[in-house]
Amino acid sequence: MSEHRSDYSSMYSQRSVKQPIDFARDVISASGKLAFDPEKLATIPARDRRWAWVEVDLAAIRHNVGVARQCIGRGRRLMAVVKADAYGHGAVKVAKTALNSGAEYLGVATVDEAIELREALINAPVLVLAEPPLASIPLLLAYKIMPTVYTPEFAIQYGEAADAFGVRAPYHLKINTGMNRIGIRHDEVVEFMTQVSFHRALDLVGTFTHFATADCPETLDFQIQTKRFIEAINAMRAAGINPGIVHAANSAAIIRYPDVHFDMARLGISLYGFYPCQETRRMVDLHPAMSVHARITEVKLVPMSEGVSYGMQYRSPGSVKICTLPLGYADGYRRELSGRIDVILDGQRCRQVGNICMDQCMFEVDMRVYGNRRRLDPQIGDEVVVVGRQGDSIVTVDDMANMLGTVPHEIVIGFSHRMPRIYV
Repeated sequence: MSEHRSDYSSMYSQRSVKQPIDFARDVISASGKLAFDPEKLATIPARDRRWAWVEVDLAAIRHNVGVARQCIGRGRRLMAVVKADAYGHGAVKVAKTALNSGAEYLGVATVDEAIELREALINAPVLVLAEPPLASIPLLLAYKIMPTVYTPEFAIQYGEAADAFGVRAPYHLKINTGMNRIGIRHDEVVEFMTQVSFHRALDLVGTFTHFATADCPETLDFQIQTKRFIEAINAMRAAGINPGIVHAANSAAIIRYPDVHFDMARLGISLYGFYPCQETRRMVDLHPAMSVHARITEVKLVPMSEGVSYGMQYRSPGSVKICTLPLGYADGYRRELSGRIDVILDGQRCRQVGNICMDQCMFEVDMRVYGNRRRLDPQIGDEVVVVGRQGDSIVTVDDMANMLGTVPHEIVIGFSHRMPRIYV
C-alpha cells in the first residue's frame, strides 16, 4: 500500500527519477514559450488521468468460453454475445478473446455495434439479434453483417438490395415461441417463408428463438417454448425449408438444459462470469471478468456529529477518517447504494458513507482498535477495490444487483466509459 502513498508532486518526482517525462517540444512556439507535445501527452496512462478505472480480466473471458464449450460439447457452434459494448467490458477486446478461445459467432444488438467489430478487422460471422431499420440495409451488405428477420417487408427489401449489388442476403429467422417480444409466431413460420423464400438473393443461414424463463425454477413455460420451437423447425423441414443453424440456448439453458443446445448456443451474461440463476452456481465454475478500482483523493478526520455529503444523512461517530474516491453515479456507482455497500481497502471491507455524488463518493475508516481488528492508515493515492476481490474480502456485482432489485447485466453495463477499461 505504501507505494501509492504520495501527493501529485511527489508522484511525478518519483517517476521522473526512473523515466524523465518532458512534455515540451524541442522548438519554441510562436509566442516564445515552450509548447506541449501532443504525442508525449498521449503517453500519460489512463489510470493516471483519473484515479478510477475498470479492469477486465481476459483470462476470465477465456475460462468462461471454455466452460460453455464443455457444456455444449463438440460439433456445436458457440456465439459470444458482445452487445452493449460486451456488457460494458469492451466489445472489441472481448470479441477477439472469445473467438480465440473457441467461439465462432458474435451477437450484437445494433448495426453500429457490428460495424465497430468489422472496423476492428474482426471477420467472424456477426448477427444482429433483432431486425434493424430498413435504411440500414446498405450497411449490412457493405460490412457483411447478418440481420435477424421476421417481417416480409424487411426480407424483400433486403433481398432486392442484395440482388442489385450482385451479392447474397444472409439472415437468421427469429421465431416467437412465447416471449412475445419479437419474431414470427411459431405457428406462422411456414407461411412466412412461403411469402419470402422465392427471392433468389435471400439466404436463410439460421433459425432461432429466445427463452424467457430458462433461468427460472419453474419450468413449464420453458417446456412450452421448447415444444413450440421444435414443432416449428420440424414444420419447416417438412415443407422442404432448410432452417440452417438452429439455436435457442442462452447462458442459463447452456448450463441447465443440454436438450436445447441444437446446432449453436448463445453465451451472454455467463461469458462475463455471472451465473444466470441460483441453480447454476453448483453446476459450473465461472470467473467474473470485471473489477472496479479507485484511488483515494482525500482523507480527513471528521469530528463527531458532523455530516458528510449531500443531505448529511450520515454523521460522523468520531474516531473515523472519511476518505474520498473519484467516482460516483455518473460512472454507474448507483446513488441508491448510498450507505448500503462496502469498499475494500488493504484487504478490509470499509463502509461507504454519505450520499454517492455524481463524480465522487466517500467511505469510512474506523480508527479505533479492538479485538483482533487490524487498524488501517488510509493515505491519498491508496488503491481501493469498489467491485472485486482483495485478499479475503470481496464485493460483487451480485451484491449490488440484489440491493437494487435488478440483474447483474444492468450493473455492469452501467459502469460508464468515463472510467477507462484496463485489460489484464
